[in-house]
Amino acid sequence: MYTDRYRNAYAGGMTELEKGPQGRRRGRGARERILSASRQLFRDQGINRTGMDQLCAVAQVSKRTAYQHFADKDELVAEYLRRFDPGIMAAVFDRSDLTPRERLLAAFEVPASGTQDITPMCPYIAASVELHDPQHPASRYARDYKKAIAARLAETAREAGAANPEQLGEQLALLLDGASARTRVLNAESFPTAAAIAAVLIDNAIPATARGSANTTAG
Repeated sequence: MYTDRYRNAYAGGMTELEKGPQGRRRGRGARERILSASRQLFRDQGINRTGMDQLCAVAQVSKRTAYQHFADKDELVAEYLRRFDPGIMAAVFDRSDLTPRERLLAAFEVPASGTQDITPMCPYIAASVELHDPQHPASRYARDYKKAIAARLAETAREAGAANPEQLGEQLALLLDGASARTRVLNAESFPTAAAIAAVLIDNAIPATARGSANTTAG
């Protein structure tokens, strides 16, 4: 569900990701290697335990190159979070083949990884817990992202005919975060249970007449 997006900034083919802050060309792919290393290390050992020396070694770049792309580690952490879901779960909320109710439930569909470590902690929650600073750029981004998720859920709930879409959106957002944290702590899938709870919340919030109308339209 999470994807990186690349955009060509110039007709000559140089992407924004290959440019430093002053617009000078850097080592090709260095920025992407740094971000790839951050995804690996921040997930495996956490943000605070990952130093720039180790990150640069994994990314195979010098510290000078790293600081040409990112002013400091704080900026890197914020960009690391931005890369996870720039479309605010577009793969769920923008699906035209599902009814609004089905899109709400699709938010709880997390593909099984097939590994012992079933799923990583939500990176936005993990970063906020580690950083302990609400003014950190990554904390602000995580907060904005979580608000955006609740807003998308509320918007979809409104489409589904929910009597109080904002309340349902907040309930489902809380349920998603709880399932993510519980899955990480127990190393056992919690999303199927969360999806079952979500179905009850959704059906209690949406009048039967609205559900019947949505199903008829979808059919």
